[in-house]
Amino acid sequence: MKQRAESFKKTERLCGVRSISELFAEGRTINIPSVRVIYRIMPAAPGLMPVRVLITVPRRHFKKAVDRNIMKRRIREAWRKNKEPLVALMLQSGRTADIALIWNDTQIKPYSYTEKCIKEAITRVSGLKY
Repeated sequence: MKQRAESFKKTERLCGVRSISELFAEGRTINIPSVRVIYRIMPAAPGLMPVRVLITVPRRHFKKAVDRNIMKRRIREAWRKNKEPLVALMLQSGRTADIALIWNDTQIKPYSYTEKCIKEAITRVSGLKY
């Protein structure tokens, strides 16, 4: 069975205290309306995915877990559908990227707005026109 390009597997998620703390300590920051992006680009290491992502929606913006989960689902879906150019660039250049997407807006936004923000984040991290 052939693997689909549009997936978001466990190996593509940024996990582990060490990886996350290194990202926040050494990463660069991009502020886009509604999204704060922290990223770190490193040389490729065997066994790592070309792009790993961490998605967070702070409790201080959304008190109810239901609202946080809605936004996390929308961000995850937008990432899943639009990540391919960044993944291809990292594979081609022989590098890996760790990315944290932090939702900073205080209102639940529609999926189209969320997707636009994620596309902008991917474009700014990769340096590609999208």
